[in-house]
Amino acid sequence: MRAIIPVAGFGSRLRPHTYTIPKVMLNVAGKPIIGHILDQMIAAGFDEATIIVGYLGEKIRDYVRSQYSIKVDFVEQDERRGLAHAVYLAKDMFTKEPFLIILGDTIFDVDLKPVIRGNQTVIGVKQVEDPRRFGIAEMMDGYVKRLVEKPEHPTSNYAIVGLYWIQRPELLRTCIEELLAKDKKTKGEYQLTDALQLMIQHGEKIKTFQVDGWFDCGRPETLLLTNRYLLEKQTSTRAIDGVVVVPPAYISQKADIRQSVIGPYTTVSDGAVVTDSIVRNCIVGEDALVDKALLESSIVGINAVVRGSFHRINIGDSSEIDFH
Repeated sequence: MRAIIPVAGFGSRLRPHTYTIPKVMLNVAGKPIIGHILDQMIAAGFDEATIIVGYLGEKIRDYVRSQYSIKVDFVEQDERRGLAHAVYLAKDMFTKEPFLIILGDTIFDVDLKPVIRGNQTVIGVKQVEDPRRFGIAEMMDGYVKRLVEKPEHPTSNYAIVGLYWIQRPELLRTCIEELLAKDKKTKGEYQLTDALQLMIQHGEKIKTFQVDGWFDCGRPETLLLTNRYLLEKQTSTRAIDGVVVVPPAYISQKADIRQSVIGPYTTVSDGAVVTDSIVRNCIVGEDALVDKALLESSIVGINAVVRGSFHRINIGDSSEIDFH
């Protein structure tokens, strides 16, 4: 079975971190976002993937090829024209076999096996308080009546969470081609939501499944919440002489921690050095240095340096802050 994973976005809401690495390569609970997605996909029985890359895509290619042995094809999206366009770039992989589309900016915790055993197109949804940020599904008699992308005045609170089991790939291809031919855009882009709506208009019966374990990685605050959730699921924490580790926490075996308190809810990545500091509810990137600091609810980028006292920060890669 194949999964299609679009990851070509710039991740502008996560700047400055995404100036130097793609969003899906940000470390959460000891692993890049794309690693968590692939792990879930493989656990569900998928053995092939098509990943649509763009900005800094070579970093994604290098990571996936070095860490995973499943068959993976990479497709380049040179111009950002929307999610439907991104999926369409993988059209050569569209066969009569159903496939799964997984959006690359979310981590999910759901059993996909009942979904893929069915014989209908099914999309994942979750009830949210403010649906205006998402595509929404209007329901009738157990089926999707209408799909709307980021409506100003939502008529449903079922948000589409970025998991799509496509039973009829040929029909999806035809509907995306119809969008492109008619130049039908929503908010300036070709939307997958609009292509799925065309499938409904062409007679496709689409059902939904509830995804309670859906974790957005698109903003610093939600990235930290996702890190927190994943750490809570881990069963062990590294012990270090002279260091107080408050679980849950992930500390890389390649990190150097001295005379510090780490955790709870903290990830410390490969090559990071933390000395004489208290770090809680944070993500510390690869090869970063935190010295004589008290950090909380912060993200420290790759190769970044933080020295000083208590602050809440969001510092990008290769940056340096020295608090006096």
